Amino acid sequence: MIAFLNKYSLLLIAIVYFLLLVMAAIMEEYELNFLIAGLFFTAFIFIPWLIWQVVLVFRLRNERRKAELMHLKSQVNPHFFFNMLNNLYGLIKTDPQKAEVLVLKLSDIMRYGIYEAQNERVVLEKEVEYLSNYIELHRMRYHKHIDVNFKIDIRDGYRVMPLLFIILVENAFKHGVENLREKAFVHLLLTTANNEINFEIKNNFDDSLPPEKPGIGLNNLKRRLHLAYENKYQLKLEQRNGEYLAQLKLKNI
Repeated sequence: MIAFLNKYSLLLIAIVYFLLLVMAAIMEEYELNFLIAGLFFTAFIFIPWLIWQVVLVFRLRNERRKAELMHLKSQVNPHFFFNMLNNLYGLIKTDPQKAEVLVLKLSDIMRYGIYEAQNERVVLEKEVEYLSNYIELHRMRYHKHIDVNFKIDIRDGYRVMPLLFIILVENAFKHGVENLREKAFVHLLLTTANNEINFEIKNNFDDSLPPEKPGIGLNNLKRRLHLAYENKYQLKLEQRNGEYLAQLKLKNI
């Protein structure tokens, strides 16, 4: 009760003062001019309070949005690092030079995830470098040929939320490449034009296996897109004839 009175004291004073003026006017103890002056005084107290309450609501909503986005970012790629560390353990004895390269690329990926991922937006070139390192690590991880093609046609001045495309790339390797013994492919295309960022990734998969339910990663991606881009994005997912296609369009905001 005390906290309520402290928070809304100005509003309560304004309401009480306004009611007293109305009662006085009804009883004809005050002139009309004095009543009008009192109304202006009440508005002078009430309107700033109302504006401040609206500001607080939007500030709280924004803080909650940022906190949820940070939580969602922290869920990206945990099992990937475990897999790479296991591979690294085996490479240290069998191929020390390859293990050194893997450690350097893995450290670059972790550095990006720790520092750059804290930002709301990063320049698109940094995200491209991160994706390239991630793809190269997967090339080193699998002991089979993978047809990976990453076409890039981007211009300066474009920014994107960090760790956004990686979920689609991770799914292509996890649900496609990992289950195929041969002729596995992952084709990526990233372009910018007309203040839009267009990302497309296509991969094949073993369609003889039972269909998998949508995982946490895609739900994570959809939620982050909704929070950060609202109605300024388009995400299309489709699969047919043993191929999976994901297309993501973003406004450069």
